[in-house]
Amino acid sequence: MAVIKPHRSPLSTSFEQQRDQQEQAMATTRLLGPTAEPCTVDELKSYLRVTHDAEDALIASLIAAARAQVETTTRRVLLSQQWRLTLDQWPDQRRILCRLGPLRAVLAARVFDHAGAAQELDVTGFVVDRAADRIVTPPVLPQPGRACAGIEIDCELGFGSDPASVPEPLRQAVRSLAAHWYDQRGVIAEGSAAPLPAGLATLLGSARGLSL
Repeated sequence: MAVIKPHRSPLSTSFEQQRDQQEQAMATTRLLGPTAEPCTVDELKSYLRVTHDAEDALIASLIAAARAQVETTTRRVLLSQQWRLTLDQWPDQRRILCRLGPLRAVLAARVFDHAGAAQELDVTGFVVDRAADRIVTPPVLPQPGRACAGIEIDCELGFGSDPASVPEPLRQAVRSLAAHWYDQRGVIAEGSAAPLPAGLATLLGSARGLSL
C-alpha cells in the first residue's frame, strides 16, 4: 500500500526547520509566576459542590497544579508571567520563535562577553509579532563573547493579568482537571494513575496553533 505524505510548501518546511533548530538551542526559564489563577477557590468549590472550608488549601494547590499542567500541555501561558529566553547566538533571519506563548512584550535583553559581563540592550528595537509568537530583532546587534548561553531576553507571556482574559476552554480545562484530581485524590495518594477527565483533550486542543 502506497503511503501518501502531506504536501508541505518550501516556505512551511523552512519555517518548521527554523523553529526546530531554535527550540533545540533555546532554554526557557520562568522568572515571575502569575499573581492569580484562572479560577478561585470559591469558584472551584461551587463547581465541586463543596460547602466546607477544611480543604481550601488543598483545592488552591490543585488549581495551581492544574493550571501548570494545562500550560505544559498546550505551551500557552494562561496568566501574565515573566520568562527568560536564553540563546547561544542570534538567529540568521532575525526571527526568534518562542516555544511558549502568547508573547506580549520584550522587557529586557542582554549579551554576555567572554568574561561573563552583561551588556544591556535597548529593547525598543525589538519587534513583537504577537500573532506568530516571535520576536524580530534589530538588524545590528553585538555578538555574544561566549560559546553558549550568551544571550538573554526577558519577556512577558500570557493572555493577561485578569483571569477573565483566559479563553474559556482553557479555564474550563483547569476547573475540570482540578476537580478530577480532587475527586480522585484517594487513588492518586495510593500511587495509581487515574484516567484523565472526559473531554479534556478537546478543551486543550482548542488552544494549540495550526502549522500551515
